[in-house]
Order: sequence, then C-alpha cells, then structure tokens
Amino acid sequence: MPQHHCNAPRIQYVRAEPRGAPPSRRSYPTPGEDAIRSQNFRDQYREAGVDIDAGAALVEAIKPLAKSTARPGSGAGLGGFGALFDLKAAGFKDPVLVATTDGVGTKLKIAIASGRHDTIGIDLVAMCVNDLVVQGAEPLFFLDYFATGKLDIAAARVILQGVAEACRATGCALIGGETAEMPGIYAHGDYDLAGFAVGAVERDRIIDGRAVTEGDVVLGLASSGLHSNAFSLVRRIVERAKLAYDGPAPFVPGHTLAEALLVPTRLYVKSCLAAAAAGGVRALAHITGGGLVENIPRVIPSDVSVEIDARAWTLPAVFRWLAETAGFSRGELARVFNCGLGMVAVVEPGRADAITRVLTEGGETVYRVGRVVPRPKGGPGTLLLNTETAWPG
Repeated sequence: MPQHHCNAPRIQYVRAEPRGAPPSRRSYPTPGEDAIRSQNFRDQYREAGVDIDAGAALVEAIKPLAKSTARPGSGAGLGGFGALFDLKAAGFKDPVLVATTDGVGTKLKIAIASGRHDTIGIDLVAMCVNDLVVQGAEPLFFLDYFATGKLDIAAARVILQGVAEACRATGCALIGGETAEMPGIYAHGDYDLAGFAVGAVERDRIIDGRAVTEGDVVLGLASSGLHSNAFSLVRRIVERAKLAYDGPAPFVPGHTLAEALLVPTRLYVKSCLAAAAAGGVRALAHITGGGLVENIPRVIPSDVSVEIDARAWTLPAVFRWLAETAGFSRGELARVFNCGLGMVAVVEPGRADAITRVLTEGGETVYRVGRVVPRPKGGPGTLLLNTETAWPG
C-alpha cells in the first residue's frame, strides 16, 4: 500500500485528415487555452485537487512499513502492478484460500473529528483477519484502499502505521493497496478505508461448523469494546446527549470520549489459530454487525441453537451506558452490539478446559457462556438467557 493511481500521463494530440484534403482551419484556441498550455501539467492537476507529488511521497514514506510485515511467501514490496504470494514457500501442502473484505464504517467520523488516526488502521485489519480465522485460516496478505478528498500525508502515514502494526501482529503481509485522491467526492478532511485479506487453511483443517452438536460448550472471548460496528447509532447517541469527543467519557474515568470509543478492535488471530491447532474447536463466530443474536447462527447447523447465559460475564461499561442513555431494550442491545464478547467458540465438551487454557495463554479473557441445544422448528439460533437480571433495560 499504496500504489498511487494518479501518475502523470503522457499526452499526445493527433488529428486525422482525409487523404488528399486541404488542411482544415481550426476555430481554436478557445479563451484561456494559451494560459493552460503555458502551465505545467502537474500544476494543473494540483489545482484540480490531485497532488501527484504528495501521492508519490506517501508511497515512499510507507515502503518501510510494508517491508516490516514481510513473511514467508512474500517479500512485501511495493510498486508493481500486482503482488505475488508463494503458497509453497509459506509451507502449505493442500491449501484452500479464504478471502474477506471489510471497512471501519463511521467510526472514521470520530477519528476525523478528534484528529486521532492511530488506531483506525488496526480496526481495518482486524475486521478482515478476524473473519478469516473463523474458518481456521491463517492470514497471508492484506491490501488496503485509502480514499480522500485531499491527501494529508501525515495523517495517512499514521493510519498506515496502524495497518502495518496489525499485519505484523497477525503474521499478515501488507503487499499492496491503492490511494485515491478524489476532490468533489469527499469533503475536506474526510477519508474512507477498505481492507482486503486473503488467508489459507489446509483442506483437512477447515472449521465449518458442521460438527457442532447438542451438548457442545460455548466459550466467549472478551472484546476490547465496541470494535467497529454500529457507530452511526453511537454517534447519534453522543449527539443527542450533547457530549463532546474531547470531553470526558461518562463510562471510563480519566479518558476522553474519543479515546474510549476509538479503542481498536481486538485481534483474535493468533489465539484462535492456537486453539484450532490444539483440536476440539468446532465453530468460531466473529461478533460484528448483528451482534450476539445474528452472528452465531451463521456458523452452526440449522437443527441446533446456542444457549447463552448473560450472567456468565459482566456487560462492559460502554454497553451499559449506551443502553441506559438511549433506552435500548435488551434484545436490541444484543442484536446490534457484541455486548463484551468479540469472538465465540463452540468446542467439544471434553476439550473445553484445554482450549480455555490455550486461549488464555494467548492473551484472551475467556468465559464459559453456554451450550448447544436442540433447535425447535422455526426457533432462533441464539437463545440469550437471564438478561433481565444481568443487563439494564
């Protein structure tokens, strides 16, 4: 990242004349043409809102960041039209590729409003690679798309430092990307991010949830906070509460509201890969948009449900504050937010303790939150119990 797409083209004008016809007379130059011809092309482009030199400077500035993410299979170099990755060099024998894409959503608006860009790149990578690991896939490489109205090299570099940091933490090579400067599409200071990750898993190690059965144990891995979902709703609540992002967070003493809301999405890759390697993991669910209620059914068979006891962990303060401030019902809270569990694992009962130890050694806070039960015909895939005593609402 990035391979800037706004390089100055070579322009040549050719006028075709009928063979044997006398030279035609042009009605040009039009007003201002002489002035345009006298300008340097790069100056014209810059005046139109695109700074080629700034884009090139950004590429040079982030080459060391990309190089720092190199891993077997990739040299993590920038500048070509495409990036190569060698699966054999990465140690795979019979790999199946897994691909994901995601963004950060309107969490970006808080980063922009507060001028804090250091964690957004981590969010971008996390939202992609956490989806990869659900299938048991090891992240291999990552590409980003950074679009803005006017390129701010300093801010872009900070964002991409976060991308590189998360790539290093998950063993994922940053092998390319795109920077698009698009005046007229984005307001001054605004930008958007999209990420693309590819991973691989050996064919006989794919986690697809098919083996989930009645009696399996459900483990919840603690989230770091809101992660990167539902920020349009969060921002609306902040606005209606008449709070400032540089003011104190009402739910975390000693931090500004921006600091508290911009805590980056947790990276679950290394711990979950270790748990998968230990054996006994039957399904993983990354709890993103759709919250606890809608994500878990995506990875289990249609004849079973996951029963979760809300008393098994403490609802984090940010979710309690949102629920009380906005007046959410408990069902709404569970359908929108992760409620403190950013990843859920369904495991064999006899392996639950061992897998908990592996995850804990990998830095996770793990809760035994429930079990798999038969699903009544037409019943929900997630049954959330005891919220009336554990949650506000």
